[in-house]
Amino acid sequence: MGNLLNVSKIEKYYGSRSSLTKAIDDLSFKVDRGEFVAIMGASGSGKTTLLNVISTIDKVTSGHIYIDETDITKLKGNNLNKFRREELGFIFQDFNLLDTLTAYENIALALSIQRTSANDLEHKVKDVAEKLDIKNVLNKYPYQMSGGQKQRVAAARAIVTNPKIILADEPTGSLDSKSAKMLLERFNYLNEELKATILMVTHDAFTASYATRVIFIKDGKLFKELYRGDKNRKEFFEDIIDVVTLLGGELEGAL
Repeated sequence: MGNLLNVSKIEKYYGSRSSLTKAIDDLSFKVDRGEFVAIMGASGSGKTTLLNVISTIDKVTSGHIYIDETDITKLKGNNLNKFRREELGFIFQDFNLLDTLTAYENIALALSIQRTSANDLEHKVKDVAEKLDIKNVLNKYPYQMSGGQKQRVAAARAIVTNPKIILADEPTGSLDSKSAKMLLERFNYLNEELKATILMVTHDAFTASYATRVIFIKDGKLFKELYRGDKNRKEFFEDIIDVVTLLGGELEGAL
């Protein structure tokens, strides 16, 4: 499959010279094309900062991040905006849907920005809606949808442009257990059937157990990696809990 994401010796500092905080400390790892990777860590461990620099929302202090051979740490201005718009898909905890647009219009917006033709746009929106089981809400506004439906609409918006990597920040954080399980099963479908590459930050071991690999971050450093391999989800969940225990139970809410 080959590497899609290569994080190489990155560091991130916040603050002034008199009061520096190191959020990421010489961190390196790779993600293969078609992998579903979860990042876990306690509050303040650096996992959200890590997602922010990979998503180009923030800049590293040193080091490099490559996505499909492009060094995104060197992108600026219009080139950065174009890369973010065309190559990355984002799924946030609070959905970030536009309240004045229907589900169809929220999903179509990303395609409209890319100047997709009307026929292609309609086909792509309906295709992704079917894959995420949200065809019945396409004409509804966000206030008319459940939390689970809104998050699947957000997921549809993220993947409709066929990005190289989907970046998900606590995607189940605002969902009840039933909606969370339904979303995660859709993630598995996207990963296994559509070969989507997913990088997901979560504090929750149940959510992380749907991934094929879990990267644990502690104090801005790589603490441990777990590969699911041939294990079923329940066995992988138990392995994740063992690492959480090893971390001293620092992952609030992980159980």
